[in-house]
Formats: sequence, structure tokens, C-alpha cells
Amino acid sequence: MSNEIEFENAIKKILEHIGEDVTREGLIDTPKRVRKAYEFMCSGYNQDPKEILEKALFTSTNDEMVVVKDIEFYSQCEHHMLPIIGKVHVAYIPNGKVVGLSKIPRVVDVFARRLQIQEQLTEQICDALNEHLKPKGVAVMIDARHMCMEMRGVEKICSTTVTSALRGLFKSNKKTKDEFLSIVAPSLHK
Repeated sequence: MSNEIEFENAIKKILEHIGEDVTREGLIDTPKRVRKAYEFMCSGYNQDPKEILEKALFTSTNDEMVVVKDIEFYSQCEHHMLPIIGKVHVAYIPNGKVVGLSKIPRVVDVFARRLQIQEQLTEQICDALNEHLKPKGVAVMIDARHMCMEMRGVEKICSTTVTSALRGLFKSNKKTKDEFLSIVAPSLHK
């Protein structure tokens, strides 16, 4: 039996377990749709941030902060497989090379499209940029809503979680860190 059929059969079992009729018109193709959705939502396992970043590095004399804000993302918590929805803010200080700006959101997606916890997602994005760009510093801040807190459990609607990861000058130089925070602060909790 192929992995695709096994996955779809597992979804049928879940539907039956919650009391649904898997032969009902609206559910006939649901197992296939769910499989395809999960293949997309978990596609980050098949991607390498190194390949994304190294294809778009360009020599530059710029040594000032580059900030990409409000990168929307969707992920799933690894504990309940429920959505995490938020924004990522990324800054780096070039060290002879800059990266094509579209590659930063692509790196966010590599890690967001895996089962995650927000704290780890923040670290993974920061470490990938730090390792492959070799900048003077990297900062990543994530502001996100967790459906595992809103849809179940404590049911705290619209609460957000903010996490950060700092490397290089963002960690060692308070002025640099403060500049980053002043740039991204207006975007938090929107």
C-alpha cells in the first residue's frame, strides 16, 4: 500500500472516530484534500535553507542594518498540530555580502512548514541566516497566535507570543539591538 493511500485511510479513521460518515458527499474527497494540504504545509522538511540563500548572495559594501518586517507565516504546533499564525521580523548586518530580499521569507517558510514550537522556529531562522550569510549580526523576532491556546485548552482569544533570537552585534551591542527593536516594535501585536 502506498504512503498516500495509508495517509488517506488514516484520515478516514479519524473522521469515523469523531462520528462522521466518510461516505457523505462533502467528505468523499476529504482524505485526499487533507493529504495534499499536509504535503504542502509540511513541505519545509524537503527544503534546505543553504540552497535558497547561496543562490542569491551578492557582494556589497553596505554595512548597515537590513530589515525585512511583517513576513506573514503559518505553521503548526508540534503538540496539537494546530495552526500558529504570525509575523516574522528579520534584520541582519552585511559583512561583504547581501542576500536577495525574497530569500528571507523563503527561509522563514522552510522552517515554518514543519511541525514546530515558536521558540525553536525563531532560533532555526536566525541560525540559518547567521550560518549561510556570515553577517556581522542577525536578529529575528516572531509575534504569533497559537490556535492550541485559542481553540482549546485555556481559550485565550487573540493572545500573542513574542520570541526573539539574536546573534553577533545584535547580542553584543545594545545600540544595535535597540535600533532593531525600535524598527519592529510598531509592527508587534497588529
